[in-house]
Amino acid sequence: MTYYLVGGAVRDALLNLPVIERDYVVVGSTPNALLTRGFVPVGQDFPVFLHPISKEEYALARTERKSGRGYTGFVCDASEDVTLEEDLLRRDLTINAIAQDKNGQLIDPFNGLKDLETRTLRHVSEAFVEDPLRVLRVARFAARFAHLGFTIADDTLALMKMLAGSGELTSLTPERVWMETEKALTTDAPAVYFEVLKECKAFDALFPEFHSGTRTTHQHSRFMPALRATHKQGAAPVVRFIVAQADLNQWQDETSQKRFSLTQKMRPPKLHEELAIAGSQLCDAFAKSTLSAEALLNALHGLDAFRRPERWEYVREALIFISSQRDWENRADLVVFSNALVLLNSLKVKDVIAEGYQHQAIGQELDRRRTQILASALIDHEAAQGSHE
Repeated sequence: MTYYLVGGAVRDALLNLPVIERDYVVVGSTPNALLTRGFVPVGQDFPVFLHPISKEEYALARTERKSGRGYTGFVCDASEDVTLEEDLLRRDLTINAIAQDKNGQLIDPFNGLKDLETRTLRHVSEAFVEDPLRVLRVARFAARFAHLGFTIADDTLALMKMLAGSGELTSLTPERVWMETEKALTTDAPAVYFEVLKECKAFDALFPEFHSGTRTTHQHSRFMPALRATHKQGAAPVVRFIVAQADLNQWQDETSQKRFSLTQKMRPPKLHEELAIAGSQLCDAFAKSTLSAEALLNALHGLDAFRRPERWEYVREALIFISSQRDWENRADLVVFSNALVLLNSLKVKDVIAEGYQHQAIGQELDRRRTQILASALIDHEAAQGSHE
């Protein structure tokens, strides 16, 4: 059986990055031949198998021919006469089209090694435009390898713009859009993902609601400024998603009665969806006026912060990044919100019950005391700020 290590494992090893998983392509074989060797079939759309011992993926070499619209509109040929070079030809980028045989010899028919050396993201062939998902993939790779100085080749960016203008991006399901976005949010430079999509016009095609904003370029000289602030901080993906939504809200029409959410075009986990919306609402509230103790308490209840404090922690961290780009750092209401659960930690339900409160009166009394503590904290912070002016 002739097989080659391909794709990300070869690329990452050459970049001296950790290799997370290894995928192989098998040439000159058939599904039955792999089955007789004990390989387990797992691919639904084309022949992919798991090695009986290592559980690594082995796929039969295949070609793809465009047969319909979108990223699923392909007919695959995985017959045993498909060559390694034909299999590599169907891949998105030259740096992902390098193979390695069992002796360590590299096979590089499309000059991926040169592009690794020059830190260039370049398409393998003109067939790049047949798969709209590749626009998001290139943006994601740009984010992942931004710290290494990778840039997108001009002709590849031109093809991405062509795809963005073709209408093909609308064929991408919310699940697929989220899959690429989620991976981008785990990189060292998630803002680069959105910046690349903006540069090639794919962002406007996928999220036209943000494109209609009344803000000017002068007011927002940098796209996604708060998300960019998370680059060196190692923020959790959910925090970055909250920040991304808040950044993008500044590109919406200020006269709109209802905010458009990224979750209307993606399918993130429920936690991401709920906190992105809650974070956006809080940012809008902070932008309009100083929040009272009652408003801060309502925000905490909206997050279910007293039962699930981790939700408050995620939003609190996101607000730190957002406030750093909006000159909010020293606002009393934001500071108090950021310390709210610490301030309110001394209040215990059992103490209220011990004082004779029952049923609904327990919660009402708790909230009265919480409001009192928050109000005092607001006054104290404002007084402290005044003494420094």
